[in-house]
Amino acid sequence: MRIALGVEYDGADFLGWQRQSRGRTVQGCVETAVARVADHAVHVVCAGRTDTGVHATAQVIHFDTDALRNPGNWVRGANSHLPADARIQWAMQTGDDFHARFSARRRHYRYVIHNGTAASALLRQRVCQERLPLDDGLMQAAAQHLLGEHDFTSLRAAACQAKSPVRTVYRLDLSRSGEWVYIDIVANAFLHHMVRCIAGMLISVGRGEQAPDWVREVLDARDRTQAGVNAPPGGLYLVGVEYVGELALPRASWLPVYG
Repeated sequence: MRIALGVEYDGADFLGWQRQSRGRTVQGCVETAVARVADHAVHVVCAGRTDTGVHATAQVIHFDTDALRNPGNWVRGANSHLPADARIQWAMQTGDDFHARFSARRRHYRYVIHNGTAASALLRQRVCQERLPLDDGLMQAAAQHLLGEHDFTSLRAAACQAKSPVRTVYRLDLSRSGEWVYIDIVANAFLHHMVRCIAGMLISVGRGEQAPDWVREVLDARDRTQAGVNAPPGGLYLVGVEYVGELALPRASWLPVYG
């Protein structure tokens, strides 16, 4: 049978999602924990691989098993073997045609910026700290250039393995609450470092270093060297995944909100 799980994790001390030959990863920890409950080795597939230092409130994964366990046993059992910075939030049996990655039609990310003169000691690995004033109106104007289907070659890492750089951004909104600025982005899929690159570009516009139309120029250039520096990983959260078909998976219960 195929089981889907919802996973939440603090990415600060993980070397990203994907299992590696050495180093601590979310996938490695989750597979070890789930295998203890299933009593056999498992391979888990995720909706979206996150980088080193990136967090998730609503990662979705699946694995195949012949072990008979109820949803509560998968959740409680796996959590008893997971470190404190990763937790299973829900479990559900699905059909064999469900695929955590390929059945997903939209991914939701939130990027969090603390725009204050004094940095937070407690949130240093969970938000982007930006001391210079940001004009969120200019940032929103710049964001409009990224909506729709585009070739995002300029906004992906050199090591990106995606076959096509074309992606569709359905939503890209800026909001502010006091010293906190939130970037919410929804797309069919994302390229390696794409969201952090977008956040870095919008921060440059918000500082007044670039005009909003610069974002369109970078996009049209199809040249990664034109886009500037990626925003830090600690401000980025995977907060939702939408799926095709009638399968109603539980949704994330919260968004990272700090003000």
